Amino acid sequence: MRGARALAGIAAITLLATTGCSTSEPTTEAGTDPSDVTLTLYNAQHVDLAEAMVKDFTAQTGIKVQLRNGKDFELANQIVAEGAASPADVFITENSPAMSLVAAKSGFATVDPDTQRQVPARFTPPDKSWVGFAARQTVFVYNPSLLPAAQLPTSLLDLAKPEWKGRYGIAAAGADFQAIVSAVLALQGPEQTSAWLTGLKTNAKIYPGNGAILKAVNAGEIPAGVIYHYYWYKDRAESGANSSKTELHLFDAKDPGAFLSVSGAGVLKSSKHPKEAQQLVAYLTGAKGQQILSDSTALEYSIASDVPANAKLKPLSELSPPDVDLSRLNGPEVIALMQKAGLL
Repeated sequence: MRGARALAGIAAITLLATTGCSTSEPTTEAGTDPSDVTLTLYNAQHVDLAEAMVKDFTAQTGIKVQLRNGKDFELANQIVAEGAASPADVFITENSPAMSLVAAKSGFATVDPDTQRQVPARFTPPDKSWVGFAARQTVFVYNPSLLPAAQLPTSLLDLAKPEWKGRYGIAAAGADFQAIVSAVLALQGPEQTSAWLTGLKTNAKIYPGNGAILKAVNAGEIPAGVIYHYYWYKDRAESGANSSKTELHLFDAKDPGAFLSVSGAGVLKSSKHPKEAQQLVAYLTGAKGQQILSDSTALEYSIASDVPANAKLKPLSELSPPDVDLSRLNGPEVIALMQKAGLL
């Protein structure tokens, strides 16, 4: 709750603020009405989730937010190309390697200390150039009628072995799977990762996305696939049409296959409204924003301000992901290795 100081002066949550501002109207720069400010958010997250969060942020602060939607690396590369002329004030992603790409080019301002304190250290890079606000668990979805539980792999790395040829799917071109590969790279190094990717090129069936993999496993087209958790949970929460014949397998604790991918939020150094941009990142990681995330149908993990994840999910405290330095999740190197293996 201490992190709510970054929102001090916002009338709707003044009971949470401790900066000395009380019931006064929210202010931005001296003499500027918050309603006169419009932030540009480069958004690589689910559009409906981003819209819900910024709608409430505007209701709380009066600061308007314009979304420019795209994919993780599409927007990260755009920010790098735009440099100091970028219209972006804030950048949010589905996975952290795209954040690392911008950070490597010194594109982010340091996140306000109060906001940093809202987020556990493991979800923030050492340089504090951005913070995590959501997370996604890597899972192995399988069809028990085609793959008995006794035959499940014990490690994500096993999928490069000959016995797995043609028995699982991956979405190689997607940022989700590339983030998983980045964890393998950080934990295993380039040589082992390259060998593993070569095995995947031989063994895996390639699909356009996680949803397509889930549907194929459910239909018996393939026995299993590597996806993020929320695709399965979302389908089960709705009709179950694409998941009713499947189950989830979680890899052993600390295995690369137990990777927890972090969705990042950062303020661009070139922002024309840095104070308001910091407010938005503080909101996303604060109690109000995290509760909207937890209550949403996105079914991603809330990770900040001690807000519990959606009750439909396995509690975050029961997951045992490997320890990965988020700043080491190198997107460009992953893409180069995947291209060398013929997966891209």
